Formats: sequence, structure tokens, C-alpha cells
Amino acid sequence: MFTNAQRQVERTGRGGTPREQYLQDLVTQFQDSTDEESKERIVANLANFAYDPYNYAFMRQVDDSKCLLFWLNILELFLDCITEPNERLVEFGVGGICNSCVDPANASVITQCGGIPLVVQCLSSPVKNTVNYALGGLYYLCNPLTKKEILKPDVLRVIRDYSAAGAVNSSFSNLANAFLDKHVNS
Repeated sequence: MFTNAQRQVERTGRGGTPREQYLQDLVTQFQDSTDEESKERIVANLANFAYDPYNYAFMRQVDDSKCLLFWLNILELFLDCITEPNERLVEFGVGGICNSCVDPANASVITQCGGIPLVVQCLSSPVKNTVNYALGGLYYLCNPLTKKEILKPDVLRVIRDYSAAGAVNSSFSNLANAFLDKHVNS
């Protein structure tokens, strides 16, 4: 369910942790953790936060209160997870990218940080959710500035293969067809 500022104040209460601090705490926990299962849970939690447009600005926020700068780097954390050998971190990382790149400002951060090749490599994952998230992410990341990088022949071949896979996996097929209809066949 999507939230807004008033609903967030009601849910947080007077003694609750402000959203940006809570997200910062999650990022710090991820960075400090050596346990893979804990990292997976944290990234999954952050990916769920990335689904709500209310959180988009927090994900790339700089706080300069008290002359202290911090950058949550959640989008960059998602991209880093895609490079990990742990398939669950990859899945949740690209899921966070997919959930957040609907927002043009987030999509810009993702592309500026070299995210497109990382999302493209997820198309060949053995994990179905990872492929779904990659297809969805590329759908939103593709724009006039990024088309040249995304619409390469090898990427289009893979997406067309998924498009033709309707009998095997309708989710892949539907996402691939939506991508092709919007970015190639239009």
C-alpha cells in the first residue's frame, strides 16, 4: 500500500524513527553484517520500500542538517547486490532497481551508476524472479537517452526469446511483449 506524509506521521508516532533514519539504519546494518541471510533480509526489506513512491526521494536523499552529509546510497546498494555471487542478493537487488526505476530521478541515478549492463546481465539468471525484475527494470530504464545502450542486438534477441516463451512462462512473455511494444515496435 502506498503512503503519504500524513499517513507516515500517523504510523511513526511521536517516538518513532523517522523514515530516512530507519532507511539509513537498514543500510548501516547491511554494511556491517557478515551474515548472508541477514543481508538478504535487509535488501529484501529495502526493495519493498522501493516499491512505494513515497520513499523515492529518501532513497537518494542528502541530509545536510547539522552540517553532516550522508547519502543513503540505496540505489547503489541494489546495484552492488547484482554483482554478488549470492543469487538471492542479486534477485532482491534487481527487484529494488525494478521497483524504484519507475521514478525518472531514480532511473537517472541507476543509469549514471552503470546500472543498465548490470540489469541486462540479470536476463540470463536461472532465478525466475530475477529475470522478471530485469525485464521490468529495462522497460522503465529504456528512454531516448538509454535506448542505444539497451536496444543492442544481443539484448533484443534475449527479449524476443522471452516474448516467444508464452507457453513456457507467460510472465516472461508478457513483460517481454510489453517491452517490445513500447520500445521497439512503436
